[in-house]
Amino acid sequence: MGFARTCSVALVGVEGVVVEVQADLEPGVAAFTLVGLPDKSLVESRDRVRAAVVNSGGEWPQRKLTVGLSPASVPKGGSGFDLAVACAVLGAAERVDPREIADLMMIGELGLDGRVRPVRGVLPAVLAASEAGYRQVVVPEQTAGEAALVPGVSVLGVRSLRQLIAVLTDEPVPEEEETQELGRPDPMLAGLTVPGAGMGTGVAAVPGSGAGRPDMAEVAGQRAARTALEVAAAGGHHLFLSGPPGAGKTMLAERLPGLLPPLSQQEALEVTAVHSVAGVLPPGQPLVKSPPYCAPHHSATMAALVGGGNGLPRPGAVSLAHRGVLFLDEAPEFSGKALDALRQPLESGHVVVARSAGMMRMPARFLLMLAANPCPCGRYGLVGDVCECTPTTVRRYQARLSGPLLDRVDLRVHVEAVSRAELTGARAGAEHSASVAARVREARERAAARLQDTPWRLNSEVPGHELRTRWQPSSGALRGAERDMERGLLTARGLDRVLRVAWTVADLAGHDRPEAPDIAQALQLRTGISRGVPVAAGER
Repeated sequence: MGFARTCSVALVGVEGVVVEVQADLEPGVAAFTLVGLPDKSLVESRDRVRAAVVNSGGEWPQRKLTVGLSPASVPKGGSGFDLAVACAVLGAAERVDPREIADLMMIGELGLDGRVRPVRGVLPAVLAASEAGYRQVVVPEQTAGEAALVPGVSVLGVRSLRQLIAVLTDEPVPEEEETQELGRPDPMLAGLTVPGAGMGTGVAAVPGSGAGRPDMAEVAGQRAARTALEVAAAGGHHLFLSGPPGAGKTMLAERLPGLLPPLSQQEALEVTAVHSVAGVLPPGQPLVKSPPYCAPHHSATMAALVGGGNGLPRPGAVSLAHRGVLFLDEAPEFSGKALDALRQPLESGHVVVARSAGMMRMPARFLLMLAANPCPCGRYGLVGDVCECTPTTVRRYQARLSGPLLDRVDLRVHVEAVSRAELTGARAGAEHSASVAARVREARERAAARLQDTPWRLNSEVPGHELRTRWQPSSGALRGAERDMERGLLTARGLDRVLRVAWTVADLAGHDRPEAPDIAQALQLRTGISRGVPVAAGER
């Protein structure tokens, strides 16, 4: 009897579970049994592994073969177990030393000719292996750069099963021919992306530099909206823009990611892990360094927004926008259930999806930006234009955004239609995104210094109790907000969010703590009612 074991990783959402792959050979009629709760794609690995071993010059054992995936209670799917299954079988057949593969973590799909093909989710799989104490991993050559992002792990990138066998047996490593033809895409990278995934979710990476990068200087007018974007970027506050069509709401949303600072190393690993599992990670770009921008269409379902699908749930738009911007254009056109499903991730920074196949927790700390027209025709409230909607239609349209959802949005700004003078006039003094981003970075540094010994890094993350007791504003600065609360214009949650925005305004202005004008500016951004303060943050 021959026995060997090695390890691989099963992905449950964006988290990995270490799986021990065991192979057992016994005398009897030749058969290949795979146990351990595999799905259809994993059951098919029996044929892939057999053909890959034979075409790699190995001899397939003609005995009763049982391959077990432990723990057996965890659902397992995908083709990433092929490499581990093949090596476990070769170890049981004593083609390779079983001791050489016992502490190896292997991830990769096998072609029928023995080539090792890349799979999605390599980064979270290697992260799980590192947390479990594994220090050596074997991955496809194309994803070796992604796996190498995990510190303290030795990565071996292989191109074929023949090369891996040679490494394990101390034989000369054979050279494999290149499969990519000049001027044509590499067919081996086809498994890294889901067809249409990026297009269906609206995911896009913000260009790092160059003439194609959206710039704030291109936006005509909209002084109040530009200030709201700056405050939102500095404190991580959610934003709601309402206004007629063509006023520039989408233009502003596309320029918001450019105001955010680059991702830290830990944040970049989190974002890259989600995008790798979802199949939207661009080939040749192992690490996402810029905040993502996700703009799903208003026909998106609840599963597309928060995650789901058949079997084990997959990341939705809220997870794909993690550490970035989630923009919902024409927000009232979204399903009411889908919009209300955003409440929990807006508060907690993660989403928990429960299905019959399992329950999983996925990261979802994003900056939400909503945009809406005032009515279905978009002309309600415009001077000199006739709105064709009845008052009942307008109320019903605006009520599609529920009160509990809007209560979680810190900034609400009405975007006015752009005048001819603003659109055609010279904008020599228009401020560029780089200047605004520099102020945002300075404001975030002030907040980070103040929150240094706490689990929070942004003003939007600080609980209201801490703002009312530990970091209090100037004496008498809250009188206007207290009056609004007594009149019913603010809820308790609304008051906490006004305090958070006020701290961000104070950070942008360089104040040690919020003063009365800072609170008034925060109230103006929260309620949309003018408080007689300058529009631009930090202008006083």
